[in-house]
Amino acid sequence: MSVNPDPITPTPSRNLQLPFKNGDFATVVEALDYAAKGETGYNFFNLRGEVTSRLSYADLRARAVALSDKLAARFERKARIAVVAETSPEFITVFYACQYAGLAPAPMPMPVNLGGKDGYIQQIGQMIAGADAAAVIGPAALREFLEEAAATSSRAEVLDFDSLDKLDGTPGAATPFGADEWCYIQYSSGSTSAPKGVIGTQSSVCANLTAITNYGLYANEDDRAASWLPLYHDMGLIGFMLAPLFAQMTVDYLATSDFVRRPLMWLRLMTEHAATITYSPSFGYDLAAKRAARAEEGAIDLSKLRVAGIGGDMVRPEALNAFSDAFGPMGFDRNAFAPSYGMAEATLAVSFPELGSPFEVDHVDMRHYTRSGVAQPASAVTLPENRRGFVLCGRPLPGHEIEVRGENGSDIGERQVGRIFIKGPSLTPGYYSDPSASAAMYDGDWLDTGDMGYFLNGQIVITGRAKDLIIINGRNIWPQDIEWAVESVEGVRGGGVAAFSVDDGKGERIVVVAERRGMNDEALVALKREIASVIQNAAGAPAEVVLARPHSMVMTSSGKLSRAKVKQKYLDGAFAQERDDAARPAVAEVRV
Repeated sequence: MSVNPDPITPTPSRNLQLPFKNGDFATVVEALDYAAKGETGYNFFNLRGEVTSRLSYADLRARAVALSDKLAARFERKARIAVVAETSPEFITVFYACQYAGLAPAPMPMPVNLGGKDGYIQQIGQMIAGADAAAVIGPAALREFLEEAAATSSRAEVLDFDSLDKLDGTPGAATPFGADEWCYIQYSSGSTSAPKGVIGTQSSVCANLTAITNYGLYANEDDRAASWLPLYHDMGLIGFMLAPLFAQMTVDYLATSDFVRRPLMWLRLMTEHAATITYSPSFGYDLAAKRAARAEEGAIDLSKLRVAGIGGDMVRPEALNAFSDAFGPMGFDRNAFAPSYGMAEATLAVSFPELGSPFEVDHVDMRHYTRSGVAQPASAVTLPENRRGFVLCGRPLPGHEIEVRGENGSDIGERQVGRIFIKGPSLTPGYYSDPSASAAMYDGDWLDTGDMGYFLNGQIVITGRAKDLIIINGRNIWPQDIEWAVESVEGVRGGGVAAFSVDDGKGERIVVVAERRGMNDEALVALKREIASVIQNAAGAPAEVVLARPHSMVMTSSGKLSRAKVKQKYLDGAFAQERDDAARPAVAEVRV
């Protein structure tokens, strides 16, 4: 008769003896050395909400130090080590071992939403080559993929997590990173080009982590975090692996793929372990809200949650309202929402709102905005299709500054939309091995974010990425407005719409690729007609409508829509059949 092993007990929310210290560490190693004196740490859960493994900070330090000696014996100090960032103790151990060994880890994505095996291999191959990595490390199950990807770099050695313990090493051989050295290379999602490696230094990373825990989250010794965010993305890596360390905070992890399958498990974990802090892009809250009806009575209690942060993409007020409506009866306080602004080039966070206050939505007259570049408030007579709600994303963290600049580069006034520049101690010194892109990013001490937005009552409001802006007959049109409008049409797959402009030699025109559900020819013609009408109302301009088969969109490694890559598919003729399927008549039927 078999005996079930004893269940794993997760790490506690609070240290019994270790005094709480909120940031102010000079290096990541210093932070782990301190946290390891307590009992808190990381926990990993499966789809059933069971703890599959736990990694206290004490255990993590012991494992990381032991592995660092092995890595230091094998690789030259300051070498780059590409690591597949699965949500596991193995990845976290390797990341911190690199800190103790003076090696720069370069987290890489898991094979999710990257266009299948070939797309994944190409993506991480670019990262391995771009970092000139001495090694690439990942799960044994991905070894074949990693070997194929590493073939693009003649010097990258392929290792799997299981083989690391077998490496030789000399105890005490490793030399940790100092305060004036690097910390990691954080790769962008590569939404428009080959991914760029953002350099994180110990000083920039520690400055941001201290600002986040001290002045963004106001972390305290009773806080506990819950996260499903991927650890290869800055919001997961910095926000929910490194920031909790700087406050000796316990974190409960659900793998990203498991969250997508069972989003309510995220809320179950927060309920059962009394989480006080979590974060998600808007779509995570929206997905959970859509599944709310499946929650068992009494299974969810979010009354302990004091920070429900939003970041990583455009903040959608509709998603926040839907979540509040669904889970308010289950203890969720909508004042816990904390819409924030940040980017990997600033380590992570740039601005935070005042915690515990209602999130603010500025309703803008988009007709006026697209013509004047001014975010004029919508009035009582503004038509619903011309009204857009923008969420205010707080004020700069202490020591950081934000400017909104006009076309001539000068600072502009409130409600005037311009390009966002940032300044502060958290900024990257540049992209690894890409001096031209690094130089183009800066104007003196100010970093050009590439984002557009405006100030309102001292808070920054993000309107979109400058590169995504569609300009038709001198009018500024944001692709998100078109995409969100089209997603509301019955028969269109949610999250399956990409809007962009193309120049056919006769000027710019709009193209909208929308994933549709299975339909007969007559229904498809009707759907195109309805979408064309919706686009006309949303953008005030006609568009070519392409109804694509499901899963035609291209996503970045962090799960964002890559408009640039969908556009490239369009230009490459990937949608030729769909375009022949009466896409153009839908344009002709719309009167400008």
